[in-house]
Amino acid sequence: TLLLEVSMKVKKIINEEMMTLPELREELISIRDQRAGGVEETEGSVRTLSYELRKSIDHADTLGKCSVDTAKALYEELVALEKITPTIAARIVNIMPASREEVRAIYAKERFVLVTEDVDQILDIIRKYE
Repeated sequence: TLLLEVSMKVKKIINEEMMTLPELREELISIRDQRAGGVEETEGSVRTLSYELRKSIDHADTLGKCSVDTAKALYEELVALEKITPTIAARIVNIMPASREEVRAIYAKERFVLVTEDVDQILDIIRKYE
């Protein structure tokens, strides 16, 4: 996820960090509340939210499969495993795979193949947080 600084219509990246969908949803809602001044939007309101922000929040609502606290705990436990990078851990948290095939699909573009024991270990960790 990128945080951008806007100045005279020139954008530059000021911070970049990995986020899961539940964390992204929380951040988007915070942005929505800041822009709306804590007031619910109305159709004729000057403070209507951009289409992109509304759709992003809807997307995160629809696809987010756990709470922020659960996502953070699961992410930390997955990153501690040997063959899981932060990027893959975030994908796993976002997708919450339920089968060996789904875990293997996440690893499809990686340069190594997981053995069945590794896949089962990942699935066991995910099941603790469902």
